[in-house]
Amino acid sequence: MRMLVTGGAGFIGANFVHQTLREHPEHSVTVLDALTYAGNEASLAPVRGDIEFVHGSVADADLVDRLVARHDVVVHFAAESHNDNSLRDPSPFLQTNLIGTFTILEAVRRHGVRLHHISTDEVYGELELDDPAKFTDQTPYNPSSPYSATKAGSDLLVRAWVRSFDIHATLSNCSNNYGPYQHVEKFIPRQITNVLAGLRPKLYGAGENVRDWIHVDDHNAAVHLILEKGRAGETYLIGADGEKNNREVLALILELTGRPADAFDSVTDRAGHDLRYAIDATKLRDELGWAPRYTDFRDGLAATIDWYRENEAWWRPLKGQIEAQYAAAGQ
Repeated sequence: MRMLVTGGAGFIGANFVHQTLREHPEHSVTVLDALTYAGNEASLAPVRGDIEFVHGSVADADLVDRLVARHDVVVHFAAESHNDNSLRDPSPFLQTNLIGTFTILEAVRRHGVRLHHISTDEVYGELELDDPAKFTDQTPYNPSSPYSATKAGSDLLVRAWVRSFDIHATLSNCSNNYGPYQHVEKFIPRQITNVLAGLRPKLYGAGENVRDWIHVDDHNAAVHLILEKGRAGETYLIGADGEKNNREVLALILELTGRPADAFDSVTDRAGHDLRYAIDATKLRDELGWAPRYTDFRDGLAATIDWYRENEAWWRPLKGQIEAQYAAAGQ
């Protein structure tokens, strides 16, 4: 299979490329990435000789058309993806998440190429902390930030192109990922690298916000299964029953790194911080037979800490600027 991976130098996309080459060596992989601040070509360094890398934007119609024309499948990870940044400047989110997805859709329609579109559970809004419900593929969309609104829009574009133009596409909405190569602006790698850099970790607000954590390798294994067995036009939710609030996650990071339980600072909560996300992955499990490898969050987090400890050269150049930005915001 000739596979075009958009956003393949980003966190989840880079891990997908690594997993594809490791577990599906019969595939050839081309990566298209604009190398914005969240894309890091160093994340692909171990496999650079085994892939074709193209520096460019998913909104570049001519480039996308040429690339799609010579591939069998597009796995579309490319997105602007940080809520805080979308509140400061929504414009890149509209350009990449909406115009970029439209550009991909038109190219796969012209060339009859299979598409898998990667999305987020944030399109569904938030759940109350004491609500037993979880998101399903029938949950109405209720995005609460420019980021999640543009991702919701991109999902709806894919669904419309399936119905209107009969393109061969599947979609997935995943809960919060963690693992190697995640940008240090994100909650888990920020706290891990704070500890490793001799800084005090930060807890936003009361730390009660809940996320449904999944290791990035489990997410990407699900994507491969959807590519292999998923039904055209269907949406699959990917989650590993990993609900933890931020206080619990930080406590475990401190424990696993041998730090005192109170060795953190409480800081201003993030603007527009959704209370809780939770995924019901029953459809994925029952229909496609998927199951996560990291069933114990502690094990996955310990492996992630080890990766950041062993790969300081990857994250250290990013750290100072990110912490300065957070400090300016009182976080």
